[in-house]
Amino acid sequence: MTCYIDSSVVLRVLRGQKDVWKEWGRWDKAYSSTLIRVECRRFIDRMRLEHNWSDDDIALAGTQLRRLERVINRVRLSAALIERASGPMPTIINTLDAIHIATASALRERLEPHLVFVTHDQQQTRAALALGFDRVGT
Repeated sequence: MTCYIDSSVVLRVLRGQKDVWKEWGRWDKAYSSTLIRVECRRFIDRMRLEHNWSDDDIALAGTQLRRLERVINRVRLSAALIERASGPMPTIINTLDAIHIATASALRERLEPHLVFVTHDQQQTRAALALGFDRVGT
C-alpha cells in the first residue's frame, strides 16, 4: 500500500496513544508534506511549554519524529501546491489541511493513482472522500 499520512496520524504515534492507525508501519511507501515537520515540532514544543510532558517525553518524541522523517517521503511545498491549496475545496477545510489535501491530490495524479489518504481528522476525511480518494484510512 502507498499512503499519504497527515500529521494527526503521526501525532498519535508520538503521544503513544493506543488508537493509532491499524496499518501503521505496514506501508510499501509513505508520503507527507514537509509541513508535517512543522506541525509535529510545534506540537512537541507546545507540550514542553505547557509542562504536559517531561524532559524524557520530549526527548523520546524528538527521537521518534527524526526516525519517522527518515521513512516518510516528504513532498516539498511549491508555488504550484500553494496555489492548488488556495483554490476551492469540495468541503470546509482549514488552511494546513488544504495543503495536505492539495499535496496528496497532486501525488495521486502524478505518481500514485491508488494513494490512500490517512488521517484522524474528520474534516480532512470528508474532503479526501469528496475528491475521490478510493480509501481513507483512519
